[in-house]
Amino acid sequence: MEEDFSGSKVAYIIEDKLLVYKRDDFPSIPFPGLWDFPGGGREGNESPEECALRELDEEFSLRIPSTRFIYKKKVESQFGNGYSFFFVIQGTPNEVESIKFGNEGQYWKLMPIGEYIVHPKAIPALVSRLQGYLNS
Repeated sequence: MEEDFSGSKVAYIIEDKLLVYKRDDFPSIPFPGLWDFPGGGREGNESPEECALRELDEEFSLRIPSTRFIYKKKVESQFGNGYSFFFVIQGTPNEVESIKFGNEGQYWKLMPIGEYIVHPKAIPALVSRLQGYLNS
């Protein structure tokens, strides 16, 4: 059930590129220095969609309506603490131009999807989830 989920991640795709950010390089955090997607842990009683959209807003100042989700999948949490959700949103050039990067991570960029899939610093669980979407 959706009540049990721990967080949400979003593959924000524009044309053939992904919105990714380089995680901080602190040894105390998961996946230090790796390329990550927007998303994070659930707060309060929010739904998976609310969690994903809040994280997009906090991390990139992108306010996207839930009607823009084009893919949703319940997945096993990469931290082994239950389930999380993986979403895909199709982005627009105007949105990308309006990005204001938050205080988590080093910097962001648009990375070609094919590059992310083979990148040695991509988070393996996200590569797998992205491939699942691309093959659907």
